[in-house]
Amino acid sequence: MSVIERVDFIGIPSRDAERSRTFYVEQLGLRPDDKARFEVWAGDTCFGIWEPEQMGMEFAPQKNAHPALHVDDVAKRRAELEAKGVEFDGDILDTGVCHMAFFTDPDGNDLMLHRRYAR
Repeated sequence: MSVIERVDFIGIPSRDAERSRTFYVEQLGLRPDDKARFEVWAGDTCFGIWEPEQMGMEFAPQKNAHPALHVDDVAKRRAELEAKGVEFDGDILDTGVCHMAFFTDPDGNDLMLHRRYAR
């Protein structure tokens, strides 16, 4: 039996929580929480938006630990997000197992679209 049961949330550091919420809900299409304004959901995973500077901490974007946002078709979803103004870094990466497309939120936090196509 594992000591760790699950991931409760992924913290999303921001300098402007309202701007981040708008990005995650309106551009990415994550589900807003009906009880917590700065929590949004991708399936069963909560993204908790917070402002480190409001807690006396230095702001730093999350880098090099891209949450892999599962989509049905990376190229199609990338094109839809680009039409909404999301800018991607480089081409779609095909690893031989999955497709990935990398981008950042307005605060520079790393994200990716992901689709595993091989067993």
